[in-house]
Order: sequence, then C-alpha cells, then structure tokens
Amino acid sequence: MRILYYDIDTLRPDHLGCYGYHRNTSPNIDRVAREGTVFTNFYVTDAPCLPSRAALFLGRFGIHTGVVGHGGSAAAPYIVGRDRGFRLQAPWHTWPMAMRGCGFYPVSVSPFAERHSAWWFYHGWREMYNRGKGGGERADEVVPYALDWLDRHGEEDNWFLHVNVWDPHTPYRTPEEYGNPFEGEPIPGWLSDEVIERHYHSFGPHGAREPWGYGSDREFPRQPSEIRNLQDFRRWIDGYDVGIRYADDHLGQILEKLEQKGVLDDTAVVISSDHGENQGELNIYGDHHVADHITSRVPLVIRWPGKEAGRTDEGLHYNLDLGPTFMDLLGGKCPARWDGRSFAPALDGEECGRDALVVSQCAWSCQRSVRFGQWIVIRTYHTGMKDFPPVMVFDLDEDPHETRNLAEERPDIAHEGLAILEKWQADMMATSTSRVDPLWTVMAEGGPFHTRDRVASYCERLRETGREAHAEKLESLNGGYLVGRPS
Repeated sequence: MRILYYDIDTLRPDHLGCYGYHRNTSPNIDRVAREGTVFTNFYVTDAPCLPSRAALFLGRFGIHTGVVGHGGSAAAPYIVGRDRGFRLQAPWHTWPMAMRGCGFYPVSVSPFAERHSAWWFYHGWREMYNRGKGGGERADEVVPYALDWLDRHGEEDNWFLHVNVWDPHTPYRTPEEYGNPFEGEPIPGWLSDEVIERHYHSFGPHGAREPWGYGSDREFPRQPSEIRNLQDFRRWIDGYDVGIRYADDHLGQILEKLEQKGVLDDTAVVISSDHGENQGELNIYGDHHVADHITSRVPLVIRWPGKEAGRTDEGLHYNLDLGPTFMDLLGGKCPARWDGRSFAPALDGEECGRDALVVSQCAWSCQRSVRFGQWIVIRTYHTGMKDFPPVMVFDLDEDPHETRNLAEERPDIAHEGLAILEKWQADMMATSTSRVDPLWTVMAEGGPFHTRDRVASYCERLRETGREAHAEKLESLNGGYLVGRPS
C-alpha cells in the first residue's frame, strides 16, 4: 500500500472539471476522480493557510490548538504544559506521526513550515524537502523533488508522500511561454460589469479597486492592477485557471512516474487544498479573507485501491476528519486529543456526514460561520476593513456566489445558525485545555494580523480615490470592530 497526497494551495473546487467547471483545468485530477470518490462538501475548519494546515495535521480545531491566524499569539500552538514529556506523547501526535504508527514512512515536499515558521509541522515526517522559496515556488520547482524520491523509493511499500504545490496562489506565476489554454473561452457567468462597477466603488483590501491590497499597484503579466470591467476580470481569472492547469500537469507527471514504476494501481491518491479562493465573491478578488463558503470549501478527491470508482459524496465533512479516516482505512489508532471523526464509510457509499459545520477565519477578518442544510450563516466580529454587516445569510442552492444577504428576510435561519454556533463554542471551550478562545485573543491584540494597525493608511487611500464616505464608515467602526471593540 502506498499513498500520495497532492496538496494544491488555494484551490476552489468549482474550478475543476470533476466539480462541473466548464474549462478543462484539471484533466489529471478528473481522471483520479473518475476512479475514486469526489467529496462535494469538504470544508477546512480554520482558514487560511496556517490555521488550515494546523487543524489538518494537528487533528484539532483552531479553538483547541490556538492557531487561528497568521501572526501574533494566534500563529503558534498552545504549549502542552506540564503534561509534555521528553517527547510529545501519543495523545498529541500529528497526522504524520500517526501514519508512522500504522507502519508508513511519511515524506513531505513542501515549503509550508518555513513560510509560516510552523516548526511543529516537522513532527512525524521521516524526510522533508523544501525548495526554500517560502511558497514562491512553481510546480516545476517542487515536483522534481517528488519525482526524484519516487525514482529512488517508489517501488518500496508503505510510504506516504505529501507533495505541496502553490501555483494557483497569487501572484499567478505560470511561465509566460506556457501560454493561455483558456484564451477566448467563457469566464464564470455570475459576474457582470455592473457587479464589478459596484465593487470598484466600494472598499476593502483585495477588492476590485485594489486586488493586490491597498498601497500597491503591482502588475504581473497574468494579473491587472485593478479590476474595472469584465475584460480585466477575464485576464485575472485566466491567470488563476492557468495556475490550476499547471499544477494539474505536474500531478500528471507524478501519476506517470507511478505508472512507470508499476505501482499506480496499488497507490491511494488523495487531492485536496488548504482553502478556496474568492474570485469576486463578497468583493474579494484572488484572496481568502473570510469564513464563507468560497474560502472554506475545498476539493477532496480520493482514489483508494479496492474501493468502487465513480462515487460522489455530498455529506458535510471537515478537513481534520481526514486523519481519522486514514486511521480507519489503515487499521490504526487515532490520537486521543484529535477532534475529527472518520468518514471512511463514504468510500463505500454510506452516508456519514455531519449535521452542521462551524468554520473560522481570523487572519484577514474575524468571522465564524455555520454551514447546514442549504445555508451558510456568517457571524462577523471584525470586518478586516471590509463592508460587512454583523450577520450574513446565504442560500447556497440558489446563490452559491453569495450575492444576496438574506439575514433580514430569513431571521429564522440566522437565529438557527447562531444557536448552533453558540453551542459549538460552549462545547469547544468545555474541552479546551487553555480555557481561552483564540478569536478573542486576536481581537485583543488589535484585530486580524493582515489588517492590524493599517486603518489610518487605508482611510487615506480611500479619500485619495474619491471614497470619503467609506473612510468615514470605516473610522466609525473603529477600523472594523463590530463587537469586542477595545477601549
């Protein structure tokens, strides 16, 4: 038995063919999907990159680990305290360490740990390969390490190979000579010039007026400095989709190598991501600032030897459920402190999803959201300098791009979601060793890391660009605090 985990940063599922996308971005992922199971409602507990992978590899919600942001206290796990032994004991084992307990040899090819100073990530891997560019690598700089390792060890048994590529993440860096396989093809149809114009005259870092963030007018060959109309958006979304296709091409190289080694049929292939990517939703372009459906939902495709092909599972699952699922499939034991639960029966067509999910964002804004039924209810504590109300409600069946907030029309749904959130928070704190909710630590330290201490400069930009009313609104919110405003 061998396992390949292909981890594509910043990948939203609805830009893949196996999830219904109209562009051919993912022929190799689609091939794996036809041979396995596609999970349509797989969500990260905590977004974006650092909190997401902390939950996945530590096996616990951010409210339990303390990792919910990208800076400040919320960027590092809580210390274990007096119960820590000479080494971390089994109750605190990471997913790679648990894989070792199943007899697997875990190897990672990823710059993640260095990019975020997440040194805990090294726990459990037997080999680590880091190109050293902190996430600035293209797939052609990462995948050769994996191919070399497979040349040397691919025919051996019981390895777990994690390969992490970043190509869909901004800046869209696919080599110009690769071209644009989507030139002239239709773009996503939900966005219009009218919506873009409204976004352009609104506000918020990484909105249409400043998709690179305020104070920066950078321009890359595949990315405009502003999104003023559908022509600009076409160039922008082509850059994102080309990055996906480039990452997919390199997955194809790995699959080909496994085939050459004669081990592909005996290799489980798992494809997923750390978070999605808003591409106009909530006036966020090319980034991941919220705890909404777009940022929090990620693809999950699993092809497991011996399991039936061509399945689709619509159950609600967390990313931190993946480790327990592996333990279930491999006959291993979950560390006692993990929060996840196995969805292995879904690979045999059984329904085993959760009734509701609670997802979090504390790096760019402070939000918690509840996903249940056809709904997502988003509770905003700090706007991250964006134009968000305290509560948003979206019907994802009718409005998957979150264009119409139904909070006033459907107070019943808002109250149901907030009740689920309140109970979840109470349950999490009852099982917390720190007794501190890290969301409130972020708020007390000045708000989300990426917008902290930047209100004055952003309001200056708003005034310089004719958006005085928005500057006044942002200042009236004390920089975006909707609750927990510091004195």
